Amino acid sequence: MLREFRHILPPTLFFFVGFHLIVYTKQLILAEHQIQFTGFMIATVAALVVGKAVLVADKMPFLSRFDRAPLIQPILFKTAVYWVFVFLARLLEAFIHSVIIDGDPPDSFFTELHAAFSWHRFIAVQLWILVLFLIYVTASELNTLFGDGELRRLLFTRRASELQMNRRQRIRELARLSRLADTYTLDVIRDPNSLPHHELVDIVRRLARQH
Repeated sequence: MLREFRHILPPTLFFFVGFHLIVYTKQLILAEHQIQFTGFMIATVAALVVGKAVLVADKMPFLSRFDRAPLIQPILFKTAVYWVFVFLARLLEAFIHSVIIDGDPPDSFFTELHAAFSWHRFIAVQLWILVLFLIYVTASELNTLFGDGELRRLLFTRRASELQMNRRQRIRELARLSRLADTYTLDVIRDPNSLPHHELVDIVRRLARQH
């Protein structure tokens, strides 16, 4: 339970902030026309729905299909998968609330959904979910690329004075290390007389903290 909670916490918090920024923006626009709008609970529930949808989507084995492809492919693919899962989760949540909680017959749910359906609202909501997922997945993939937690440490914990190089140079060295691992086998890198081994030592020396 604790592991799953930690898994859904980042997307839930991210979308909690994102959805409330959208609600606040809408409030500012409507305030000019003397229209009151409150959507705090709607935005909060939507963020929780996104967190649950991400948890379910991450259990799907096909989600890692493009993990070895160029970075743009897994970003776009996972964004699309999350977007579809959130859409289905929103629809399922509304169906459960109508049929199980309110006790309405299933036919009335689809009738009311069709009667109250607005393409403008649907496209606006799904478009913002798509944009937010694109940002979230990009950050998540970069965090995975640098190593779990490395991006967070670079952003929030490490000071530039603790490193031998600035953050931009450090990221370049990490990318250089990744290319080295992709190009040569382990036996070649472990050979102390090989050029890749000397390059590896040089990268580690440059990445090490100052003492």
